[in-house]
Amino acid sequence: MYCWGDDMSNWTNAQAYSFKGGRAAKAQRKQAAAAAKRRGGRTYERRSAPSQIVLPKGRTITSESTTPIVVAVDVTGSMATWPAEIFDRLPLLYQTLSQYRPDLEVSFVAIGDATCDRFPLQACDFESGVGLEDQLKALYPEGGGGGQTRESYELFAYYLLHHYRAPNAERPYLILYGDEGFYDRVNKAQVKHFVGDTIPRALNSKRLWSQVVEAWNLFHLRVPYGVGPQNEEIHAQWADAIGEERIVMLDDPERAVDMALGLIARSWGEFEDFETNMLARQSEGKVAVLRDRVDEAFSAGDWR
Repeated sequence: MYCWGDDMSNWTNAQAYSFKGGRAAKAQRKQAAAAAKRRGGRTYERRSAPSQIVLPKGRTITSESTTPIVVAVDVTGSMATWPAEIFDRLPLLYQTLSQYRPDLEVSFVAIGDATCDRFPLQACDFESGVGLEDQLKALYPEGGGGGQTRESYELFAYYLLHHYRAPNAERPYLILYGDEGFYDRVNKAQVKHFVGDTIPRALNSKRLWSQVVEAWNLFHLRVPYGVGPQNEEIHAQWADAIGEERIVMLDDPERAVDMALGLIARSWGEFEDFETNMLARQSEGKVAVLRDRVDEAFSAGDWR
């Protein structure tokens, strides 16, 4: 498990990298490590329900940061070990990006299937530092889903547009992890039940995603849904809704967070430092694969 602080004993070549920020930042990381130890290990995977603090009904989630990031993860059964691998790297994600943007805040979201799951949408408040651990522990990765190659990503898109506020951010980042498609319409009964809003009619999901793309710097980090026609249909639906250039394919759950870090670091002009970070943790071959995919994504669109 990646840890808070400067303990890099599980890195391949820890001496090859030092976090930025000098003594003050080092002291903050040391304090975070001590606070994380007092909190104990993560227990979200053994919960039977999420904490009330992440249930979306009646909530608006606000960040005053200039660089808030939403990390939304499909936690249904077909995602297997991917959510755990992503959440496990919380310290790496925050400590890497906050050295480039000290006012960084993150909100985690868990997505399920509103047609069959009890908790198809869970949204954490924006938080920074080790306080993110408390938010993450509140989630309950239900591991459900209906097996119809669709999950309720569109319900999340509605919630993002209507219940997230980031007044000081020009165009914040949204990192969306998932392997399936979305339902064509936003169900008004689901919106009422899970969010608490009354809408007059079902909404067009594709139109909703186009609004998300206008307001958020979206990368969909997509896990293949097997191989064959179903996977191709899912990919085509997303490409039609958000643009092919916003989809980055994944093939290794242990590199899922690195891909997000690489994309954001590149857009902030910090990819060289992040590349040094990666080389201290893993082989040149794995770094080269990520470098190529980041280059490919940026050659297809302007993410600045």
